[in-house]
Amino acid sequence: MTTTTLPRPPRTEPAPPARPVSAGPRPVWQRPALAALLALTALLYLWRLGDSGYANSFYAAAVQAGTQSWKALLFGSLDAGNVITVDKPPAALWIMGLSGRIFGFNSWSLLAPQALEGVAAVALLYATVKRHFGAAAGLLAGAALAVTPVAVLMFRFDNPDALLVLLLVAGAYCTTRAVEKAAPGWLALAATALGFAFLTKMLQGLLVLPGFALAYLVAAPTTLSRRLLHLLTAGAMLVVSAGWFVALVALWPASSRPYIGGSTNNSLLELALGYNGLGRILGGNGNRGGGGGGGGFGGGGNVGFGGSMGLTRLFGDSMGTEISWLLPAALIALVAGLWFTRRAPRTDLTRAALIVWGGWLLVTGIVFSYMSGTIHPYYTVALAPSIAALVAIASRELWRARSALATRLVLAAMVFATAAWDFVLLSRDTSWTPWLRWTVLVVGGAAAVAIATLAGHRAESTATTTSRGGLSFARRATVVVVLAAVLAGFGGTTAWGLATANQPHSGSIPTSGPTSSGMGGFGGAMGGGNGGGGMGVSSSSIELTTLLKSTTTKWAAATTGDQTAAELELATGKSVIAIGGWDGSDPAPTLAQFQDMVAKGQVAYYVAGGRGGGMGGGMGGGNSEIATWVAANYTAQTVGSTTVYKLTS
Repeated sequence: MTTTTLPRPPRTEPAPPARPVSAGPRPVWQRPALAALLALTALLYLWRLGDSGYANSFYAAAVQAGTQSWKALLFGSLDAGNVITVDKPPAALWIMGLSGRIFGFNSWSLLAPQALEGVAAVALLYATVKRHFGAAAGLLAGAALAVTPVAVLMFRFDNPDALLVLLLVAGAYCTTRAVEKAAPGWLALAATALGFAFLTKMLQGLLVLPGFALAYLVAAPTTLSRRLLHLLTAGAMLVVSAGWFVALVALWPASSRPYIGGSTNNSLLELALGYNGLGRILGGNGNRGGGGGGGGFGGGGNVGFGGSMGLTRLFGDSMGTEISWLLPAALIALVAGLWFTRRAPRTDLTRAALIVWGGWLLVTGIVFSYMSGTIHPYYTVALAPSIAALVAIASRELWRARSALATRLVLAAMVFATAAWDFVLLSRDTSWTPWLRWTVLVVGGAAAVAIATLAGHRAESTATTTSRGGLSFARRATVVVVLAAVLAGFGGTTAWGLATANQPHSGSIPTSGPTSSGMGGFGGAMGGGNGGGGMGVSSSSIELTTLLKSTTTKWAAATTGDQTAAELELATGKSVIAIGGWDGSDPAPTLAQFQDMVAKGQVAYYVAGGRGGGMGGGMGGGNSEIATWVAANYTAQTVGSTTVYKLTS
C-alpha cells in the first residue's frame, strides 16, 4: 500500500509513506484549525437561519405531518391523515420530523438539522482527505465545501439534498478506509451509506457508485478474486440497506398507508425507476426539463430547470454560480493527477483517491449535463465534495513536488483558471461588488506567475542559502504567494457563499447569490403562514386560515396539488388533502375514495383553485372529476377572495 506525490519525488527525497498520513505525528495546529473550520462553518450555516421561515413549504408540511402522526413520519406523508406522500423517499424527513417532535415544530427545528448535517459533511470530508494527504489538505477540502454557494444554500434549506451529501461523503470515507487494507467491513459500510442515500433521493444517491467500486477494484491490496467477492458482498448490503423500506412499502396493505406520490401504480420501486429515475434522465413520465427532450419550460433559457443540455451546462447561467467556481481547477487536477500517477503501483493511494473523487465528479457531472427531464440548479450540491477534494489533493501534492517545472505549471494553471473563471461568473452580476472580480483576476494572475517562475527558484535556492535574512525572505515570499493563491481561488466562491447566507430563501427552486430567490411556492390565496415559504398572507388567506383552524374533522380541507395543500397546512396546523399530489395528476384520492371520506364527515371544506408545484403541468390532472363532483353537489361560498365549498352539514 503506497501513496504517490504528484509527480513522483526525486530520488534524493525520502520515500513516500507506506501508511496513511494520519498515522503519523499530529501537528500542534491541527486540532485548533479544525475546530475553527467547524465553528465558522456552523456560524455560516446557522446565521439568520430563521429568516427563511419554512423554506420549501412542500417538505415543511410533510415534516409537520410527521410530528402529528408516526405513520406520516414513516412514509413521508404530506398530511397527518395519510392520503399521499411527497414524491421522494422519507429519509431526510425522518431527521427533521424527529427534531420537530423533540423541540416542537418551527423554522429552527426544521432547518437546524440541515445545517448540522452540513457541518458534519465538512468534518467528514476533512477526515477523508486528511488520511492520505495531511491536515492541510483536509482543511482546504473542508473549507472549499463549506463556502461553495450551493452548499451554503442547501445546508440552510429543508430539501433532501443536505442529508444526501452527508451520506455520499460518508460513503467516500468508508471506501477510502476499505481501499487501504482491502477491508470488506468498511466497504459494506460504504454500501450501507449509499443505500440510505437511495432512501434520501433515490437514484441520485447511486451516481457515485461507479467511482467507489472502481477504486476498490483497482487499488485494494488483495487478489482480484477477493476484490470481486468483496464488491459483490457490498452490493448485497446496498440492496438490503435500500431495499428494506421498498419491501416495507410493498408489503404494507395499500389501504392503510398513503399513496406513493409521483408513482403511477402506488409503488416506491416504480417511483425510483420511473418519475424519479429514468424520467429525470430521459424526460417524459411527468418530467419537464429545461434543455430539450421532455423540456416544457422555455428550453435552455429557463435557469430554474437547468438551461441547455450539454457539457457546458454546469458552467451556464443556471448552474455556473451554484457550483462551477472551482470546477475548472478540479478538472485540471484530475487530468494531471491521473497522468502523474500513470506508472504508480496498482495499490497507490493517491491514484485511488483520484478515482474515488474523479469518478464521483465525472459520472454525476455528465448525468447532470445531459439530463433532459426535471433538473434544478441546486442538484449540483452533490458535486461539491468531489470538487473540493480534488482541488485540495492536487494542491497539496503539486506543492510538495514544486521543484519540478511540470508541477509548477499545472498548479499555476489551476490558480489562473480559477481566477479567470471567477471573473466571468462575477461579471454576470456587474452591480454586485464590481471591484471583487478585478481583484480576483489580478491577484490570481500574479500568483500564477509567481508559482510558475518563483517557486522552483525558492526550492532550489533555500537548500544552499546560509544567510539568515535570505532564508527568512524566501519563506516570507512563499507565504505571500500561498496567500495570494488562496485569495484568488476562494475569493469568488466565498463571497458568493456569504451573500447566499445573508439572504432568506424559500420556494421549490431556490438559487444561491446576493438576492433572495426561490421559484415555485404557488399557493393560490394562501401564504406561508408563520414565516413560511409561501407567497405572503393576504386578507383572504387570513380569513381562510381562520375558517380552517375552527374545523374538527380529520381533514380540514381538500384542494388540488401539494403546494396549496402544504401552505394551508403550515398556516393552520391542520391536515389538508392534496388531491393529485405534486402537480395534481396522481390518481389519489380517487373520486370514489373522496366521496367516501365526505360521506363519513371527514373533510370539512373543498378549496377551489388549488395548484401544484409543477408550474403548469397537471393542475387538476386526472382528478378534475373531483372538482366537477363537488361543484355539482355543494354550494360555493367566497372566503375573502377564495372559493370554497362546505362539505359537512
